[in-house]
Parts: sequence; C-alpha cells; structure tokens
Amino acid sequence: MTTRRLGATDLLVSPLGLGLAALGRPGYINLGHAADLNHNYDIEMMEQHTHQLLDAAWAQGVRYFDVARSYGRAEPFLGSWLKSRRISPNTVTIGSKWGYTYTANWQVEADKHEIKDHSLPVLQRQWQESQANLNSFLNIYQIHSATLDSGVLENEPVLLALARLKQFGIAIGLSLSGPQQGEVLKRAMDIEIDGQRLFDTVQATWNVLEPSAGSTLQLAADQGLGVIVKEALANGRLTSRNDNPAFAAKRAVLETQARRLETTIDALALAAVLAQPWVGVVLSGAATIDQLTANLKALHVAWDDQAAAALAALVEPPEVYWQTRSALDWN
Repeated sequence: MTTRRLGATDLLVSPLGLGLAALGRPGYINLGHAADLNHNYDIEMMEQHTHQLLDAAWAQGVRYFDVARSYGRAEPFLGSWLKSRRISPNTVTIGSKWGYTYTANWQVEADKHEIKDHSLPVLQRQWQESQANLNSFLNIYQIHSATLDSGVLENEPVLLALARLKQFGIAIGLSLSGPQQGEVLKRAMDIEIDGQRLFDTVQATWNVLEPSAGSTLQLAADQGLGVIVKEALANGRLTSRNDNPAFAAKRAVLETQARRLETTIDALALAAVLAQPWVGVVLSGAATIDQLTANLKALHVAWDDQAAAALAALVEPPEVYWQTRSALDWN
C-alpha cells in the first residue's frame, strides 16, 4: 500500500489501518470474538497473538494503528510491539483515544466494560497513561465517542488542555458514535481556540448499513480534517458470520455483488467505504491473520456503480442501526 496525508496534517497513513479494539481485551461485541481469541485470555498469549497480527499487517503495508485507553491492554500491546520490532516513529502513525476507562477487570462478562467520563482530570490522567504506553509514537489523541449530551464540546478547560497538546505537535481528534454523528461533527468543526480550529481529525462510523454521516464527513474533509472510518463491517454484521435470519435478504444482496466482483462479503463492504472520496483511512477490526488477509482484498475490488446501487438498498434508519449495535453480545 502507498501512504497518503491524513487531511491537512503532515501525518502519513495507509488507506487501510488496523484497529485494536478486539485485540486488547477478552470481551468485545464483534460477532465470533471469543473464537477469534480461541477462548484463551492469558495476557501473555493475547499479547503474542496481537504481535503476530501486527507483524502481518506491517508486512502488508499497514501504517496506521488505532487504540484507546478503554481497549484493555491495547496500548501497551501496541507499544511493546513497536519497541520490540524497532519501528521508527517516522514510519508509522498511531492514534489513541481518551474519555472511557476500562472496568471489566479482564473478564468477558462484566456489569460495565467501560465508564465514560470526559472531564479534565480524566484527560490529564489518561494522557499520562497513553504517553507511558506509546511515548513518541503517539500522533493523534481523540475524544472517545464525543456526543452532544456529554458536554465535552462545551467544556472549556478540556478544550484548552487539548489545544495545549496541539501546540506540542499532537493532532487533536474526536471519535463519534450514535445517530447524531453528523450534528456532533458540525459542532466540533466550529470550535476554535485562539483563532485556530481545534480538531484535525474525526473518526466516525460509516458503512453500507449506516451511511448517515457521509455528507458531513465530506464537509469535514473539504475543510481539511482527516477522516478515519471505524466499524466498516458493522462489528461483523457485514461478514459471513452474520447468519441471523432477519439479515438473510440483505446478506443475499451482499453475496450477489461479491460473486459478481469475485470477492468476499467483507472485502466488498470495505471497498464500499474505500470508494468514498472523503475517506483518509479505513480501519480493519481484524482479530486474526485470516481476517486481515481477507480485509486487505478490499483494496483490489473493482467497485462500480452497480455495486453502489445494489448496496444502497441495505441502508437502515440510524436509530435502528444503533439500537441493533447496542444489543450485540459481549463475547
């Protein structure tokens, strides 16, 4: 893969990146997550598994990696790989996120897997933690799942603290979730500190089931924000693992187009995202080397208007999509 600049920043990213949400903790909501980890939650084994996947991604040209403070041990797993492989900081771009604290205590099932808190003390604490784990490799620091009701975009002490990090060369971003992604992003794009726009990047959910933020993401890209897309496979719903009878008709559409273009369902769904003109980098959430290899085939899919028209029929109302996502089981 060739690299390209992320928005108006000087950061270089590969078109396909790797997110470690499913690799840094025993429990996650991706379909089949437990099987991906072979039900083996020993920390050393999970770190070794993560390193093997990172090795495979690096060998295939992946140069953007995404973690968060709430992804269990994703940050230290990534940090130990970067150090052990002697990766040069100027050859890779790393993004992390603050605002959620991991609380599952290394358990698959927990009353709460993470707690959201966008306060200044949490930013200050988690910034120090991220620095300890990633040091000079950390390029982008994002508010994790900024929403209108959290108040973080009106929290002046937090915004000023982020602006200070920006002065030290850290790109400032926000990730989005929920049916109001577009509204939150519009609010974020209006924020300026001392006459300078605060946010350099945005990480949003966009896939063929939930494309509602697309027009606002185009606007963000036009204004120079780097756009990172997460959940392109809808936590496994857009893969062959989704055998829910209620999804059968939509799966048939995916399979028809995948056969026509001589690819797989997951590669087709990722290709749909890569085809958007405003995309900077699309995250693979692969938890195995086989999944990563399959995802990378998206780069070679001959996406066309026929596929775009067919998959447009899969769109769900945003409220339905996010309600379905919230009902996915941690496993």
